[in-house]
Amino acid sequence: MESFIEVTTAHMNATIPAYFTALDEVTKYNVELNIAERLWAAWYLWMQNDTLATGIMSFVMHEVVYFGRSLPWIIIGMIPYFNKYKIQDQKMPTWKEQMNCAFIVLISHFTVELPQIWFFHPIATYCGMDYGTPFPSLGKMAFQICVFFVMEDAWHYWLHRSLHYGPLYRSIHKMHHYYSAPFGLAAEYASPIEVMLLGLGTVGAPALWCYFTGDLHLITMYLWIVARLFQAVDAHSGYDFPWSLRNFLPFWAGAEHHDVHHEKFIGNYASSFRWWDKILDTEASAEARERRRGEKLAKAKKAQ
Repeated sequence: MESFIEVTTAHMNATIPAYFTALDEVTKYNVELNIAERLWAAWYLWMQNDTLATGIMSFVMHEVVYFGRSLPWIIIGMIPYFNKYKIQDQKMPTWKEQMNCAFIVLISHFTVELPQIWFFHPIATYCGMDYGTPFPSLGKMAFQICVFFVMEDAWHYWLHRSLHYGPLYRSIHKMHHYYSAPFGLAAEYASPIEVMLLGLGTVGAPALWCYFTGDLHLITMYLWIVARLFQAVDAHSGYDFPWSLRNFLPFWAGAEHHDVHHEKFIGNYASSFRWWDKILDTEASAEARERRRGEKLAKAKKAQ
């Protein structure tokens, strides 16, 4: 046992300086790069295996962002002051429910998402994705991320709506509706098939963009995934604040939009925006339901 610990400690002591040696080399010959670009380049230089480097970085990033973004909502749920902003204030998730949910989601991440992440790098490079330095401009990254939001939202709307068809709902989507009053950790609480299908929108939108334009960097992909994870966790948070984004961007969906979907089990199928539900009359709000009821009554009277 002592020899094992000594070997492990020696390996760690040798590994950490090795990365900083790579960082020193990158810094010496690439003075034009900023600190983030130097750290990025040193990581790939140190790993000596681009597929492994991207896979590890992608999975760690996903876990840190998903559970890190869920943590504030757990804390908010423990503070009575915020109960007045709870959309379904009669349904507060228990600590046990949230821990059980987190456990199932973590299993899904390792068994369903990790294998997909492992194959991401070769597929991405085949489509023409760049992962070198320097990074693209902030303006270009922001524009592409906005495009991905629109593309993913369209995919999510139509797929999500399809999953509410009887047999598909019972065999695939029902698991996600286990919590009728959602909370942040439940964003990825879903069957393996649903995780893969909806994940196609998140990964497929940038892949299509890259395939047809040949202009996409991995860092943009990462920032997009971070933004998408924030959106998904926040939409399932169960809270609607006066400062929530939907109060400043009327077309943004947010928690108020998605919470009703979980409560009513129908309508409000889009992920990020409200326009698909508005155009195709699948809004689930009380106002929309009342309007449709009025229209049906008007048609019935007219038919008499």
